[in-house]
Amino acid sequence: MAKAKKTEKSPSSTIALNKKARHEYALEERTEAGLALEGWEVKSLRAGKVQLVDSYVLLKNGEAFLFGALITPLPTASTHIHPDPTRTRKLLLHRDELDRLIGAVERKGYALVPLDLHWHKGRAKLAVGLAKGKKQHDRRRDIADRQSRRDMEREVADAMRGR
Repeated sequence: MAKAKKTEKSPSSTIALNKKARHEYALEERTEAGLALEGWEVKSLRAGKVQLVDSYVLLKNGEAFLFGALITPLPTASTHIHPDPTRTRKLLLHRDELDRLIGAVERKGYALVPLDLHWHKGRAKLAVGLAKGKKQHDRRRDIADRQSRRDMEREVADAMRGR
């Protein structure tokens, strides 16, 4: 019998998170998209030099683009190129996925928000969320719910220790 090959996986395949997205938007659906990147950008991703905080996804001419993502070039990048850290990057999606997202954004008033950047089978992928913006009172309610859940868990833990 042949032994199964062990796949060595890194501790975390996540490159960057957009924590602000979950706070400001009510996420309804998540889609994974590839990115059209240059060589120096892939090297910077492997080094973890990326920020998604102020980035957003726009749909133009039936295609999706990532705006505002900051990929800081490494100092060892080639001398004959002049990298642009905030250039617009094309998202690679199937036509049916694009059509579904375009319909949701145009007709239903949703927004496309980048959630995280991660590795999948050696390729950089961007998780894009179909989201609606939260109102201020919705954010406050989420914070209050989270706090009450923590308080209840703390009381249960104290009661279990007291036995």
